[in-house]
Amino acid sequence: MPEPYGVSVFIIDDNETTRAVLRMIIQGELYHVIGEANNGISGLARARKLRPDIVCLDIEMPGYNGLDVLMEIKKTLPNTAVLMVTGSNDRATIVTAIQLGASGFILKPFNSGIVLDTLDKTAALLKPHLKSSS
Repeated sequence: MPEPYGVSVFIIDDNETTRAVLRMIIQGELYHVIGEANNGISGLARARKLRPDIVCLDIEMPGYNGLDVLMEIKKTLPNTAVLMVTGSNDRATIVTAIQLGASGFILKPFNSGIVLDTLDKTAALLKPHLKSSS
């Protein structure tokens, strides 16, 4: 059965509540949450397999943190946009994430309007890629 039309999104966050809230905000007609992971290692493996259009990636995770995962995603899935999920506004971390290829940030605590606006802006940048891959 073909996947529903929309932009595919994968969530990587070690906090179950955060994943659930993001999933509830994101899932709809425009966005299809195709999976999630609770750590960087399994998240990276599943993202490589599922090849989502957008990954929502927590920065602070035990073990393989979000910046490590971001570097690997950009190497192996260069057309996948990565939105960093964070509760911190640490300037050095934000600058590093941008230098590593992050497409944007989703700040905690979540505001559904801002999350969807961030996804909309990111998806608009992906449109040429999305059309060429269909």
